[in-house]
Amino acid sequence: MELEVEISELERAHRRRYGRWLRLATAESATGGRIADRLTDVAGASDYVVGGIVAYSNEAKMSLLGVREVTLRDFGAVSPEVAREMAVGGRDILCADLCIADTGIAGPGGGSTAKPVGLFYLGLSSACGCHVVQHLFRGDREGNKQAAVSAALTLIRDRLVQLVASEDGQDG
Repeated sequence: MELEVEISELERAHRRRYGRWLRLATAESATGGRIADRLTDVAGASDYVVGGIVAYSNEAKMSLLGVREVTLRDFGAVSPEVAREMAVGGRDILCADLCIADTGIAGPGGGSTAKPVGLFYLGLSSACGCHVVQHLFRGDREGNKQAAVSAALTLIRDRLVQLVASEDGQDG
């Protein structure tokens, strides 16, 4: 089963059990809107997907998502710190329960020894905090982007599984 379909089914299970949807949002950089695209491929996604922000440049990350200039300067755009600030900012701005963010180096250029091509950070923000995961994908540009989207959808799905099974369906 496709991840976006699993997410839709988990959203519906949460609504049946707790009487409300969990609002999802995306704050994307290297994936360029592909996470939101996959989420909205499912009919009825407008019940729980509130929106997405594609912030590719550092300026957009700062102005649209509230990423701090000092964070970008000290850690670089591809860092766990920026992924965290993107996810938290996207969640706040879009009034979501969960926000997934990505920042990475899709390739073929742009990599370094410290930050190679295929390095991605995914942040998932919720009421109980923000969890950031590092991935190093080994594909070409398209493959790295697709792998990052799948990893992001997996993070969302896994969190929804936890929330549907929780005592009160609340996050935090």
